[in-house]
Amino acid sequence: MRIRVISIPVQDQEKALKFYTEKLRFVKKLDTPLDGGNRWLTLVAEDEQDGPEILLEPAPNHFKPAKVYQKALFEAGIPYTQFNVESVQNEYERLTKLGVEFSMKPTIMGTTKLAVFNDTCGNNIQLVEEL
Repeated sequence: MRIRVISIPVQDQEKALKFYTEKLRFVKKLDTPLDGGNRWLTLVAEDEQDGPEILLEPAPNHFKPAKVYQKALFEAGIPYTQFNVESVQNEYERLTKLGVEFSMKPTIMGTTKLAVFNDTCGNNIQLVEEL
């Protein structure tokens, strides 16, 4: 088994695409139109374009339990997923300059440094640096 695609629920695929490419520097991999104005919209890491893909999943708009779950996680401050980075501090500074809002500034916890930001699409995302 391998991980090929992981989905992140988003309330607006176009807004998510803009945030994830312009601010987080992911690269669009696939953008296939689907029924109902939805898209199979995947992104990859800029430096790992043959690696795992992120599917920007519009589920919260079409499946009420997904919307309830996403909202509950967000309101509780629980990250939906995490991205590993070389330096949490550097990413925090870069993203803050771009207007990204963090609910948790870089914090050392054991053998990792963490920070949590709002992806503007209904999710908290955690950055992780292994120390």
